[in-house]
Amino acid sequence: MKPRFAHAAFALLASALLPASTLSQSRDAAAPLDFKGRYIVSVSDADMVSSAYVNGQLGPREGRDALSVIPLAGDPRNWRAAETFVSNSVAGPPAAIDITPDGRFAFVVETFTPRPDNDAPHTFADLRIGNKLTVVDLSNPAAPRVASVVEVPARPDAVRVNARGDLVAVTFNPERGAGTRTPLGLFRFANGTLSPIATPGIPGWDLERGRLIDLDWHPTENIVAMIDELQNTVRFARITDELAVVPFGNVVDIERAPYRVEFTPNGEHVVINALYWGPDIAGRWIEAPKGSVLTVRMNAETRNGQPRHAFVSRIETGVSPEGLAVSPDGRWVATTNLERSYLPYDDARITWFSSITLARLDQRTGQLTRVGTFNYDGILPEAAVFDNSGNFLAVATYDHFDDRRRGGSIDFWRIQADPLDQSNVQLIKTDRSIPVARGAHSMVIAR
Repeated sequence: MKPRFAHAAFALLASALLPASTLSQSRDAAAPLDFKGRYIVSVSDADMVSSAYVNGQLGPREGRDALSVIPLAGDPRNWRAAETFVSNSVAGPPAAIDITPDGRFAFVVETFTPRPDNDAPHTFADLRIGNKLTVVDLSNPAAPRVASVVEVPARPDAVRVNARGDLVAVTFNPERGAGTRTPLGLFRFANGTLSPIATPGIPGWDLERGRLIDLDWHPTENIVAMIDELQNTVRFARITDELAVVPFGNVVDIERAPYRVEFTPNGEHVVINALYWGPDIAGRWIEAPKGSVLTVRMNAETRNGQPRHAFVSRIETGVSPEGLAVSPDGRWVATTNLERSYLPYDDARITWFSSITLARLDQRTGQLTRVGTFNYDGILPEAAVFDNSGNFLAVATYDHFDDRRRGGSIDFWRIQADPLDQSNVQLIKTDRSIPVARGAHSMVIAR
């Protein structure tokens, strides 16, 4: 006992002799969060609680729809979100926002309009189909400003900006049988101004049975990858200088209910999530099985002088992997999985957790290797972005199980390998969580 007491006494004496500043630094120490980037931009739908997907009851309103900007400079413990009103809706893919490559402007689509502005109980049927594309000036990230609002065809789903920042693509979900010529709109963009919309046809597209749920631009060329949620396909096309859509190679059959598509940084593959939703699933999506993430190689081979694209690899994810992110160095893929976190609290099928699936990606071959699925205490995470280093992940959390905690949040995760066992990779939720308006569902990063 004596030696232990002696060591304790020495430790107390040493502490007493340390400068106050040293003790303060020790108390202020925190695990590193070296999240690299300029700022994160997200949008939140304040009009509905997550369980409205199940029972149609929008629940109490929390504020107004918002675009949130989180500047990433300085101590992460001091990060805060600056917000402005922009109409948007969670009732679509988590692709409601994109930004120009220089980060100067953001574009937000309005899939459904805000709920009526009164205190009466509202249902999902009270929401009207939206038709707006909002341009937001981000030149001062601490004070985002709406620059313009233009009308687009009804029910826009996704918005994407090309690599040069001079073309903006918007996808639409027209009513079946409405005779709409195309589910795609294109704008030229220059000096902060959108041109009149062009609505080119997509050769071979089935207007009655297809749904262009999302697309992505190639990182160096005006080539787009387009996924059809209902026909379970991905196709590629060139966008000409005249804004025509020219098919590029074969249509590839993929897995059920694809939802997001992302090119790999080298432009050789696309990564796609598959939700496995459908009319033969109980509740259409409520009792869906586990989903997947897959890769398709563009230009896998040439036949008769034409490019041939090929399905390459797939892994299993958690349930309903709505969000998809590819790291900028091409090492990682993550999906944000809803699980059944959004169900009403009295529904026995609820999972009191959501999850993130992390996979390694070999962007040269397109091969995916599953690292794991990591559960956490959050409701309806629909979007994620990697930081510039590829070592951290930001996740948009729609709401929280603790009803005393108002709003949504942007939560920060760390990818960590065991220094003594590099094969043991973990995705760890840090304690950094930035409050944003309730209903965060789509997110991008200015790099």
